[in-house]
Amino acid sequence: MDLFANPNHKAPLAERVRPQTLDQYIGQTHILYEGSPLRRSIDRKRVPSLIFWGPPGVGKTTLARIIAQSLDKPFRQLSAVSSGVKDVREVLEFARRRPGTILFIDEIHRFNKSQQDSLLGAVEKGLVVLIGATTENPSFEVNSALLSRSQVYRLEPLSLDEVRELLTYAIEKDEVLRERKVELKELDALYKISGGDARKSLNLLEIYVEVMEDPVVLENEGVVKIAQERIAQYDKDGEQHYDIISAYIKSIRGSDPNGAIYWLARMLVGGEDVKFIARRLIISASEDIGNANPNALLLANACFESVNKIGMPEARIILAQTTTYLATSPKSNAAYMAINTAMKHAKTHPDYPVPLHLRNAPTKLMKDMGYGSGYKYSHDFQGTSGNQEFLPEEISGTSFYHPKPVGREKEIRRFISEKWQGKYEVDK
Repeated sequence: MDLFANPNHKAPLAERVRPQTLDQYIGQTHILYEGSPLRRSIDRKRVPSLIFWGPPGVGKTTLARIIAQSLDKPFRQLSAVSSGVKDVREVLEFARRRPGTILFIDEIHRFNKSQQDSLLGAVEKGLVVLIGATTENPSFEVNSALLSRSQVYRLEPLSLDEVRELLTYAIEKDEVLRERKVELKELDALYKISGGDARKSLNLLEIYVEVMEDPVVLENEGVVKIAQERIAQYDKDGEQHYDIISAYIKSIRGSDPNGAIYWLARMLVGGEDVKFIARRLIISASEDIGNANPNALLLANACFESVNKIGMPEARIILAQTTTYLATSPKSNAAYMAINTAMKHAKTHPDYPVPLHLRNAPTKLMKDMGYGSGYKYSHDFQGTSGNQEFLPEEISGTSFYHPKPVGREKEIRRFISEKWQGKYEVDK
């Protein structure tokens, strides 16, 4: 059957060109390369339960359908947003008659503990092969028992070249686009707006083609103009979830409590998961405020615990308190930048040996070899008299952390300058 031979042109382009085989699937080569564990399990028709973790529009649902078709197994799909225990029981009853049924659960992180627990027995007995899709870290949102019975794969946004390949494929195969003779001249704006989201990329292309007259030439200026006018009304559910949380966090980062409260209200009125919002507050407290106000992280963590216990509608009050506190706190991303810089350094430089005086010496042999020799117990020294080297000799004096002259970090800057007497640079 021709994947694109669909006379129903009312269906969105992303649905019309949805791939049905791995050969047609674009992206995720890091888990689907020839000979990869996932590819081998599909080829051998022995696929374990899977959790696909990644942002929207990267092919989680499509890959689940392809796997079901490759295995020639019954396929059932549930959305954790709209499905309850009753729906799960109906699917499991079907699976008892058709063991090996592929059960795909979209947004599985929205299932509560009892709903996830109801799947365990069927997974253990092989009645269903569970494929869950989530935009949230499954370590926090999927029951450990269920997680231990599943292979987790992280799916990534498409690269610019992959988006180009996707759009070219759609233009060649879709009847509507083929008739319009679409030319991909410039893709930078479309890629920037879509962020590597395949569905959003195809939606943008379809909108562009609908608006433009022949010949249709995709150019940056036209894409930006059309996106600003119409994209907010297209694929609303998939897009606004991430656009609004982005506006929310950027309002906090920009110290605007009114903007932050407005976007918080939009999310709450729209039925957003309060734990999703609270998790973002924890990240913001560390990434955007950091040591300029260490209490921000404590409050954000307390907020998460509280909304998890309280739930809506009262959770809105806790979220509002934390939001306004974070928005009006002094800001510093110094700790965030420090770990990013240090990790980049660790990846691009040799693994320098730990200095002998810093090594652990649990055995006599290690002590005889000099492990721990020369270490100065810091509590026995005051001021700078006990300062010693804590970095490998090859990168001595390298400064990763640059505290800012705001909030609590003013004191940290002064401490580093006095303690280390200019060894580490605090300004950047």
